[in-house]
Amino acid sequence: MQSNELTVKDEVLIEAPPSKVWEVLVKPKFVANWDELPENYPEEEMTLGSKVVWELPNGGQSITTIIKADQNKELIIALNVTNWEVQPKEGDVAYRYLLEERGSGTLLKIEIGDFSLIKNGQMYYDASVEFASDAKKVIKELAEDL
Repeated sequence: MQSNELTVKDEVLIEAPPSKVWEVLVKPKFVANWDELPENYPEEEMTLGSKVVWELPNGGQSITTIIKADQNKELIIALNVTNWEVQPKEGDVAYRYLLEERGSGTLLKIEIGDFSLIKNGQMYYDASVEFASDAKKVIKELAEDL
């Protein structure tokens, strides 16, 4: 690993089994509470290949694509912004959600990055630190209330 890697790492212990945490990660009705989804996004559970596409104000698109969905274990969502000057390989910049069973609960590990691969990576990194911190609290609350 490079020492200048810009990957956000965060985690939270959730008092719910991995299956409930997984639901909160892949069902749009829950995802909309901790991440933004476009209006009229389909209600079906997100699976391998599911995409979320945003039109950007400066032209181009921000596209997230599920590239790994190992149910109740690992979810990887690749991030691509079409007007990035340098296009990383799919999955090199991604949201990774790892679920580890801990007794009756789940340890959710969140990794977002590596933003060192793109221009203005520090800006994306800083925004993602805040996103991970906020998202994990909402994911925990939703999963524990299921």
